[in-house]
Amino acid sequence: MGLEDMQARVHANKQLFENLWLMELECPSVAANIMPGQFVHLEVPDLQANILRRPFSIFDRDEDAGTVEVLYQAVGTGTRAMRTWEPGLVTRMIGCIGRPWEVPYDTERALLVGGGVGAAPLNLLCQELMASDVGVDVILGAQTEGALVCRARYERTCGREPACSTDDGTYGREGFATVLVEEALARAQAEGRPYDYAAVCGPEPLMRAASQLLMEAGVRCQVSLERRMACGVGACLSCVVDTASGKKRACVDGPIFDAEEVLWR
Repeated sequence: MGLEDMQARVHANKQLFENLWLMELECPSVAANIMPGQFVHLEVPDLQANILRRPFSIFDRDEDAGTVEVLYQAVGTGTRAMRTWEPGLVTRMIGCIGRPWEVPYDTERALLVGGGVGAAPLNLLCQELMASDVGVDVILGAQTEGALVCRARYERTCGREPACSTDDGTYGREGFATVLVEEALARAQAEGRPYDYAAVCGPEPLMRAASQLLMEAGVRCQVSLERRMACGVGACLSCVVDTASGKKRACVDGPIFDAEEVLWR
């Protein structure tokens, strides 16, 4: 599917926790064609002072209903305005954009690590891996229990609860998710079933630390990088990522990058 500029109609828009919201949008073309890891560029109507669209990963989709879900954090002018969107509102969306997750064909066991809203871009990948009979372990990290808004969805997909950590210790392991990554790597090695592939998304310090642990263990690792974007289609060069092979654009050369390629800031 090439890039399309299409209408998207709001079906639901609900608050999950503090500034975390889940929006369901009717957009059959995206629901049918989005690949895990790709994103869309969403217009925020009636925002004359901030005309640029906003990039959002697709958290989930229902191809039969023609709908997709976007998990967003209301932190800026555009996303705060989105909180007021009611069912029936029509906006415009460009999609499907970017490089998807690329799982090696012979992968037998994968580790997915999501921090905060970084859990969203991993959900479609998790579904795809489970459908392909790949063994999947999921680690989720957040600041506090209430922010683990994706936990139930992953439990439903995997048939078991993901390993969780919270900064304040209100759920799961207290501290950062990297401790759980170290434990998962050691356990997989002891079981004689090491990971073939890992995907990480979340705050950049988490991605940098987790990918380093995974690469040191010999696991191929990919990360989903978030950058401020203006056009979202590769023309404006506002989302440049420094890599071992030069500067690349997060929107069209990414957002998925091989971790070993990224020159972390």
